[in-house]
This record gives sequence, C-alpha cells and structure tokens, in this order.
Amino acid sequence: MNILYIYPHPDDESFGPAQVMSCQKRQGHEVHLLTLTRGGATKQRHTYGYSVEEMGRIRNREMFSVEKVLNLSSMTVLDLPDNGLKEMDPREIERIVERHIESVQPQVVVTYPVHGISGFHDHLITHAVVKRVYTGMNERCPWLRRLAFVTLGEEDALKSPHFRLSCSTPDEIDCIVTVEGCDVANNLKALDCYATFQDTIEKSGIRTMVGLQAVFEIFQENHTPPLTDLFQGL
Repeated sequence: MNILYIYPHPDDESFGPAQVMSCQKRQGHEVHLLTLTRGGATKQRHTYGYSVEEMGRIRNREMFSVEKVLNLSSMTVLDLPDNGLKEMDPREIERIVERHIESVQPQVVVTYPVHGISGFHDHLITHAVVKRVYTGMNERCPWLRRLAFVTLGEEDALKSPHFRLSCSTPDEIDCIVTVEGCDVANNLKALDCYATFQDTIEKSGIRTMVGLQAVFEIFQENHTPPLTDLFQGL
C-alpha cells in the first residue's frame, strides 16, 4: 500500500505520526512525505541570528536526516511561504498538492485534523486544502481510498506543559495504531534530527507523548470499535 503524509512544516511529522510512519515502512508499505514549507519563519531563528532563508535551508538539511531515520520511500520539501500560507490563493496550494498526490498515487492520505492540534493557521490551511483536494480527486481516482487525520486523545492533549493543544473526543477517533518499541525509538531519533529546534521540542513535552499508540480520525468514516490499521478494509 502507498500512504502520503502532508504537512506544512519540517518537524510536523515528528511531532505527529513518525512512529506510525516507521512502523508502516517496516511492514513493507510505501511511505511518502510532502512538506509544504521549509519552516524558516520559526521564532527559533532569532536564537541563532538566522534570516528566514538561512533557517529554512538549515531545517531543510535537518529533514534529510529524518528521511533516513524513518526510511521514507520519498520526501519532498517545498518552499511555500512559512507562516504565510494564509496569504496565498488557496487554489494555488490545491494545484500543488493535487499534482503531488497524482505523482505518488497513494491509497491513503494523512494530514492535520480540523483543529490543527496547536491551532496554528498553517496547520488549519493545510487541513482545508488537503481535504478539498481529496474530495475532488476521490471522485475520479479509484486508487485514492481514504483521508485520515492524525490527532490526539484527550489525555495526551493535557501532557504538554507549555502549549494548549486540541484533541479529538473518543467517538471521533476511528483508528488506533499500535507500534513497536523500535518505532517509538525512531520517532525520538527523528526529533533529535532537528538540532536547531531542540528548545521548542523540550518545552512542548512531545517526548513524553510519543508512545506505542497513535490515534486518527478518518474522513467520512465511523468505526466502532476503531480500526487498528489505516489500510484496514481497503
């Protein structure tokens, strides 16, 4: 099976489902990552005195290490404006995302849920764009079967000491994926790859949130009990 993860920034995959990506690749699936920006606008750049462009180049290089740690089938990092997706014509972003989905031809696409977890506007725009593209392509692309949103359960949303995070209610969770310890270790290694972002990573408490299970909503599907695999039933 082919699965494509779409996120706006470097590190979104490692703050999100990196342990699941590791597990899926280990199980023999094709796991692809599309990142829309280089993440250069992060405030962390001021710590190092970097410009947006310099920080973007560095974070892009850090992602190559993540690609190796997670053994991704492919990784594409675009250079759309970090912290500026809201100023773009959404149709332009949709065309870019659609072209990439067509090139990968995944059965499953994964992105942020409607609340974006952190609520950051780049996350919200990415959710809206991917959902809009998926609903249009799903009607004409028989290989495109499912859209999923990696999310947090209520307990995990409370674990971050410095950030207010949104979560999904138990009845909204449609899939709970269980991974192995080696996948959790790979997620933590992926976080370590972001050397310039370690201060934010530590403040977020994400290391304590990476566990043996990850939860997902599935667009226009309702599964009780939740599925145990994002490819289940396809």
